[in-house]
Amino acid sequence: MSQDITEALRASLGDSLLTDPADCHTYGYDNSKLQGQPMAVALPTTHEQVVAVVRACYEHDTPLLARGQGTGTTGATVPLDRQSVIISMHRMNRLIELDRDNRLVVVEPGITNQQVQQTAAGQGFFWPPDPTSAAVCTVGGNLAYNSAGPRAVKYGTPRENTLGLCIVTGDGRTLRTGVRTTKGVVGYDLTRLMIGSEGTLGIITEATLKLTPLQPAKRTLRAEYRDMHSAAKAVANIMASPVTPCALEFMDGNAIDMVRDELAGRLASDTGALLIIEVDGLASQIDELAEQVSDSAKTTGCLAVHQASNEAEVAALWDVRKALSPALRRVAPKKINEDVVVPVSCIPVLVDRLSEFSKTHGIHIVNFGHAGNGNLHVNLLYNPDDAGQQKRAEACLEDVFSTVLELGGTLSGEHGIGLVKRDWVAKEIGPDSLQLMHAIKRQFDPKGILNPGKALPPID
Repeated sequence: MSQDITEALRASLGDSLLTDPADCHTYGYDNSKLQGQPMAVALPTTHEQVVAVVRACYEHDTPLLARGQGTGTTGATVPLDRQSVIISMHRMNRLIELDRDNRLVVVEPGITNQQVQQTAAGQGFFWPPDPTSAAVCTVGGNLAYNSAGPRAVKYGTPRENTLGLCIVTGDGRTLRTGVRTTKGVVGYDLTRLMIGSEGTLGIITEATLKLTPLQPAKRTLRAEYRDMHSAAKAVANIMASPVTPCALEFMDGNAIDMVRDELAGRLASDTGALLIIEVDGLASQIDELAEQVSDSAKTTGCLAVHQASNEAEVAALWDVRKALSPALRRVAPKKINEDVVVPVSCIPVLVDRLSEFSKTHGIHIVNFGHAGNGNLHVNLLYNPDDAGQQKRAEACLEDVFSTVLELGGTLSGEHGIGLVKRDWVAKEIGPDSLQLMHAIKRQFDPKGILNPGKALPPID
C-alpha cells in the first residue's frame, strides 16, 4: 500500500516528495515537543498539486496532515500513524493580490504573518492577528488555530479578519468560501467554520484577508501593581472604560522574575504584577487617550504607571514580553502551557484560584497573556521525570480547567486543541454538540483522512 501511494504522489509532485525517513523526520514535530514519523512529505507549490495529493490519499485511505512552520504548541501537526503523509504548505508563500481600495489582501497559506504585515504596512494597513511567533508562523497556521495575539482585544481574531478561503476537502473537492466584501449573508458561514478547525475539515490553499488602516499614533504604558489580584482588577476596570486599548498584556510576579534582569532599574522593587498597555489613534487624540487609560489603570494596589518616552523603550518592553515563552521553555522544556480564557470580570477570581492551586499542589505556576480578552497563558512548571511532580501537575491542571469552565470560560483561546488537549474537550462541549461536529467532519472528510485523532475526542 505504501508503495502505491508513494507512486501516486510522485506522479503529481516529482522531486517535491520526500520519502527518506531522515528527511521526513524533521516534519513530524511541532512546538509541543511531540514527535511522529510520517511516511512521506509532500511539498506542493500550486492548488492543483494540493488537490492531487488529497485525492491520492483519499483513494489509498492514507492519513494526511497539513502543516506550516510547526510553531503550534498542541501536537496538531504531529502524525499518529507511521503511514501518514505530511503536506507542508511552506512553498505556497505568494502574496497574490493587495487591493488597497477594497482593503484586502489575497495570500497563499505558506506566507508568514510578518511578510503580510510588512507588505500591508507599505500601503498604510495591517492585518490584526499578530502572534508572538509572527516572524516565522504562517498565515495558514494562524487560520488553522485562529491565532490572534495582543491586538485581538481591539481588532479581533482571524475569524473577524478573514473574508474568504479556497480549500480542498478530504475527498479532493475545491470550495471557495466567503466574499470579497465586508458584508455577506448568503448561505452558511463556512469561512468561520474552517478557521480554527486545525486542518480536520479541509486544506487552505488561498485566503482573502481583511486589512485595517494603521493608526498614525500609538502610546505604550507600563503599569505596575503590588500583586496579581490588583492587576486583574485593573484589567476589568480598563476594559469597562470608553477607551479600548489595542493591546493589554499581563505578567504576574513569577513571569516578571523570569525577565527581571531585562527590566532592571525600571520596576518598583515590590512589583508583583505588570500590565503592558497600548493605545492607538489620531495624533491629536493620543495624549488624551493615553491619559484616560492611565487613569483607568490606577486602581487599588497600583504602584506606578509609566509612559514609554521613545521607540527604544517601547521595543524593549515588547521584547521582554515576547521573551517570556522561550525563557520558560528553557527553564522547563516539558512545562504545561494552557491558554485558557474567562470573562474579563472573572480574571481576579481566576488569578486568586491559580495562586491557591500553586500552593495546594506544590506546582510553580507562571501566568502571562492577553488580559484584555481574559486570555491567560497558565504555565505549570514541573519535572516530568519526577512521577510525583507529574501527578501533582495533572491534578493541578484538572483544577485549573474545572475553574475556567465554572467561570463561564473556555479551555483554549488561540493555541487550539490538537492532540494534547483533545481529551479535555468533552468537559466543555456537550455530547449532542460533539456528535454534530463529528457529522460535519464526515461531510467535509468522508473517510476521515484529514488530521485524524486531533481536535475532537472520539464519541461512543
